[in-house]
Amino acid sequence: MSSDTLRALAVSTAMSTLLCTGAMAQSDPTRKAEATTTSTQEDEDTQAPDGVTQLDTIIIVDVGAGADATAGADVIIIDQQEIDRKKPQDLREVFSGEPQIAVGGAIPSTQKIYVNGIDENNLAVTVDGSRQNNKVFHHNGTYLLDPALLKAASVQAGVAPADAGPGALAGSLGFETKDAADLLEPGRNFGGFVTGIWDTNSETYATGVSAFGQQGGFEYLGYINYSNGGNFTAGNGDEMPGTGTDLISGLAKIAYESVEGHRFELSHEQVRDDDLRPYRANVYINRPGREPELRNYDLRRQNTVFTYTDTSPEGWWDPKIVLAYSRTQIATPEYFFDVVSPTEGATSSFNGKVENRFALDIGSVTAGFDFYNDKADLEYRNPTEPFFTDERATNIGAYAQARLEPFDRTRISFGGRADHQWFTGVDDSDWNNAGVSGNISGEYDLVPEFLTVKAGTSHVWGGVPLAENFIQNPLWTYGDGPEPVTSNNYTAGLEAYYNGFTFEANVFRTDISDARLPVFGRGAPVPEVTSIRTLDLVSEGWEIGGRYDWDAGFVSVKYADIDADVDDVPADSEIGRYLTTPLGQIIMIGAGYTFDDWGIEVGGDIEIALKTDRTLVRHPTDPESAKKELPGYEVVNAYLEWTPPSRPNFTLRADALNIFDENYTDRAAYGQDFDGVDPHFDPGRSFRLSATARF
Repeated sequence: MSSDTLRALAVSTAMSTLLCTGAMAQSDPTRKAEATTTSTQEDEDTQAPDGVTQLDTIIIVDVGAGADATAGADVIIIDQQEIDRKKPQDLREVFSGEPQIAVGGAIPSTQKIYVNGIDENNLAVTVDGSRQNNKVFHHNGTYLLDPALLKAASVQAGVAPADAGPGALAGSLGFETKDAADLLEPGRNFGGFVTGIWDTNSETYATGVSAFGQQGGFEYLGYINYSNGGNFTAGNGDEMPGTGTDLISGLAKIAYESVEGHRFELSHEQVRDDDLRPYRANVYINRPGREPELRNYDLRRQNTVFTYTDTSPEGWWDPKIVLAYSRTQIATPEYFFDVVSPTEGATSSFNGKVENRFALDIGSVTAGFDFYNDKADLEYRNPTEPFFTDERATNIGAYAQARLEPFDRTRISFGGRADHQWFTGVDDSDWNNAGVSGNISGEYDLVPEFLTVKAGTSHVWGGVPLAENFIQNPLWTYGDGPEPVTSNNYTAGLEAYYNGFTFEANVFRTDISDARLPVFGRGAPVPEVTSIRTLDLVSEGWEIGGRYDWDAGFVSVKYADIDADVDDVPADSEIGRYLTTPLGQIIMIGAGYTFDDWGIEVGGDIEIALKTDRTLVRHPTDPESAKKELPGYEVVNAYLEWTPPSRPNFTLRADALNIFDENYTDRAAYGQDFDGVDPHFDPGRSFRLSATARF
């Protein structure tokens, strides 16, 4: 760790601790000011009835990532308005228009998210505040999500606050699902909707139904969605085997809020994808006679969350309690010639946190503790040599994060956390490790309401990550012990605003040290093989973008250039498993316009990926495999949505996807940089028709 990072860590941790313990001495319990990255202030201070000056209120922006937005950090928020405009059907569509966020995978069950070139497994990922531990099989996606009831998605790229959770090596990623109050129309206490979707390329249909309501302090919501369809056709006219759809998802929520503001909420989300896939689900690598072309993948994910909050906090009392359980599992048969071995891998996390936000005259300090108990296990039921393995990790952390506006035009955020982890290997060996993390960031309005400069840095201790389920080996040994992974993040940028125009530019760098990448060790010359394999990753680049908004529409253009090296050599998609993937230069263009009088909204987007030859370099860990450059591509999509003014509860929409029938593989997909490997091509031209009726 550099001396600069050590100084930032020491200062941020010390200041957060002092501010937290001194909150009661410095704050007046009769008033509350809450810090955020965005604030609104009255032109003049107002006078309270008792003659005490009432300070301006600084309004918190909840970004849904388990922590409030951090001043000076690179924050990307996909809010409810954006989701309603996009009507996304998968993760790639959720993050369309954001070149810093790449989603690889041609079908939802194989999609993975990369933020600034870093795999999401190196971020603190939450769903409704619940930690996700989804590293099951590297040929599958790590998070299967139905976006139909998604309220918001948010990313804090690179520098994340201490209260985002443990393991935020390259930032945080949060998803938040809707509540009944988000769906109910004004003045009503009951409602629902029915949706129908048809995709012409794969002949896939989807049907969803939801009901929700509130009465006497109680709220409830239920939702179920089912999708079924065949294989899609790529831009070259070829059918892509194993790309059919057989997916069912559901969400249930109940909540109670007392007149005093005590809110208790329980939610349960479940998704299942069960269909034939290529033998390696995200790429075509077939060995005739030894493996079939396709096999069935049964992928299931569930997430259960209990949350307590006080919606009417006073003074220093603003608590939050989260208790959650998440689990992802894959069942698929393993083949070796005529031998079939039913195999199932599962990862789970029992996690939670207790925290309180202390109000200060100049902002707030959030302090608390969190924990997780994660497990990754594999059941390999070979007829003659079955085995059952698992790795486990338990972590307890304490944290404090300050969000302050100490001077006019200045916003800062700093915090620290301390974690202790207990790790158990497949051989039941136990390893204890502890570490500290710190972050500091801020922004300053160089020209008020016109130009803002921002920067941030963090050092993160991530403990020992669990290994992927499907490569666990019962013969693994751990030598002198697995090395905890750490990271250093740096980000800086400018934002400018003028008469509806927005301009932004950011540079970033993430250094991850001792990243764990174990291998099964099949064919090792000794009876025991080590699970210890660590790599160093550097991802750096820059992003620039502009947007113009007016009353009826918007136009945006963004460009990102991202390079990643593993052990000082350009990364490929194989060495980058759970770490990174080659991205290069990506351009995103978007536009939308609304004809209010007619109830019509039109828009579209363009994704342009430029050719890159960094993938031609062979990594020392695989000097034999032939490599190839990644070709460029351009994909154009458009939509038209109509909500008749006379029937405001009914909406028709038509999406034209890949209008020019481009034959391509999206830039973040696995395997396309190797000769002799046939990657999934993405769908060719398709028209998606949908209808929604609300009642």
